[in-house]
Amino acid sequence: MTEEKRAQKTLLIADDEQDIVDLVSFNLTREGFHILAAADGLESLKLIQKHRPDIVILDWMMPGMDGLEVCRRLRQDPETSRIPVIMLTAKSDTVDKILGLEMGADDYVTKPFHVRELVARIHAVLRRHEAGSREDTPQILTHRGIRMDLWSYRITVDDRPIDLTPREIKLLTFLMKHPGRVYSRDQLLDSVWGDETFVEPRTVDVHISRLRTLIEKDKDKPPYIYTVRGIGYKFADSE
Repeated sequence: MTEEKRAQKTLLIADDEQDIVDLVSFNLTREGFHILAAADGLESLKLIQKHRPDIVILDWMMPGMDGLEVCRRLRQDPETSRIPVIMLTAKSDTVDKILGLEMGADDYVTKPFHVRELVARIHAVLRRHEAGSREDTPQILTHRGIRMDLWSYRITVDDRPIDLTPREIKLLTFLMKHPGRVYSRDQLLDSVWGDETFVEPRTVDVHISRLRTLIEKDKDKPPYIYTVRGIGYKFADSE
């Protein structure tokens, strides 16, 4: 097998509109991708589980199983939880975008779209994913009874399993990786939410509050996530 062949990435496009599948397939083939295509959610899930593509583009509204449910199932399975996902959909409301991203999508492109923008977003998501994969980080984060497995995203507090959304997991992971450092709401938005410009700073407060409800024994005296008045939040010092 040649070096060029080994470097070729596989992209799965799942959409019940054949014209869109053809458009994306044609342009991404020219970009050097190997293309897999599915016309519904169930077919896409089977192809993902069989071929483990490097990135997935999901239409939201598909027969059998919608793209949102496919994304949710991918994130719940340790074998597919790290595959980048871009939602491609006619749903353009802010609430829908938030829902898609909270379910674990890495980006969200609305129809109608410019194919060059989609190609650029695909490359950007892959760069971020590859940069994250190269980080020399431990597979397990622990601190005073809380334990997070970075590969399976299994979180326990005093051996009690905690069920978090993908966004809550990402926020908690970021905080645990930087114990003792204070971050403003804007800094957390940049680090955890990235380029989602429609997300407001108040969103950070909502997610912090829910995290505390789930992992803190006493919200009035939190052992893990501290509020730094007038600045933002920090995770407890490592000592």
